[in-house]
Amino acid sequence: MIKQIPSKDLEKFIKENPSSILLDVRTEEEWNMVGKPSGKKLKIKTYFISLLKGVQRIKNDNFVHDVNSKKISKEDPILVICRSGQRSQMAATLLQQEGYKNCINISDGFEGNVNVGHGWKNSNLPVE
Repeated sequence: MIKQIPSKDLEKFIKENPSSILLDVRTEEEWNMVGKPSGKKLKIKTYFISLLKGVQRIKNDNFVHDVNSKKISKEDPILVICRSGQRSQMAATLLQQEGYKNCINISDGFEGNVNVGHGWKNSNLPVE
């Protein structure tokens, strides 16, 4: 089962887990139009690898390969984020199936999810 964490708890989690990695799985269009989370300002490595590509949201068949190519430790916590927590849940599940042992879904995503929380951006976490 994938652990869930709302954006409001991220700073504390990262302080307690400094080897955390942030993985944004949104589309390039979303990064350009809405903004990107700044893991750099929180002193953690950040990767931007789309689970779905383009405005048509076509599945990226190379997603797991693309993540593997970054040589991320399968032991380190990987905080996975998307717009509202749905795609990141799917991405975290794929990574867990690949052997990544500590995948964590940011349950309210970058923009927020009314059922879960305000999201990264609305929680005043750093953005680029």
